[in-house]
Amino acid sequence: MTPYTIAITGKGGTGKTTIAAAIIAGLIRRGLTPVLAVDADPNSCLDGIMGVQALQTVGRLREESRDAGAGGPSGISKRDLVELRIAECLVEADNFDLIAMGRPEGPGCYCYANNLFKNVIGALAQNYPFIVIDNEAGLENLSRRLYQSIDLLIITGDPSRRGLATIERLYDLAGEMGIAYDALALMINLVREDSAMENLNRLKLKTSARYLLTLPFDKDLALAGEQGLSMLSIDPSNPVRSKIEEFIARIIFSD
Repeated sequence: MTPYTIAITGKGGTGKTTIAAAIIAGLIRRGLTPVLAVDADPNSCLDGIMGVQALQTVGRLREESRDAGAGGPSGISKRDLVELRIAECLVEADNFDLIAMGRPEGPGCYCYANNLFKNVIGALAQNYPFIVIDNEAGLENLSRRLYQSIDLLIITGDPSRRGLATIERLYDLAGEMGIAYDALALMINLVREDSAMENLNRLKLKTSARYLLTLPFDKDLALAGEQGLSMLSIDPSNPVRSKIEEFIARIIFSD
């Protein structure tokens, strides 16, 4: 089974994690489970918004794997050991599992460790029909090719001039880094009624994005975030959650 992979990136504070959580909640509500949620942001807050807690991260294991070299304990291969340790990082919940990538790499060579983890995570991903990756405010995790393919890359931003410029820079950077994806979607958050849609449409054309979705500010969703509530507890009719869910479902079923 080849999973359908959705990766979300964008400037910090533009709702990346909220969008990732809403996508996961929408997939669950439509019975498209189990979902693998990947928290690839070193700040690691996707677990909280999904109502679970990640106690261990893959980043720490990768550090240990790099320091330990290619050899594992007697009687067990290095790959088997990594598989066991990654299983310990996996948070299992109803209809979805979550794994946190954790902190970025330190100094030194991680070539062996990255290749090992790429293979192990790739094998793990085959157990899920959908993978949702909440990335850091950049493309470093995607550039390491830890994920075999990206079906939908979502770049988030706000409708300000600086926000739209950041989206364009991330699009250019993805091209420079050779990050491959089947389709690009722009999700513009915190859109007011007087936002200039011509600027958004111009950006869509400039980035060759297949999709453009605008999301309004929602006080109920903001309050839920302040209170630390799970996205799964948000009413599916919430204007932001429902709009994201309908958008993703339309893409998946049309593909």
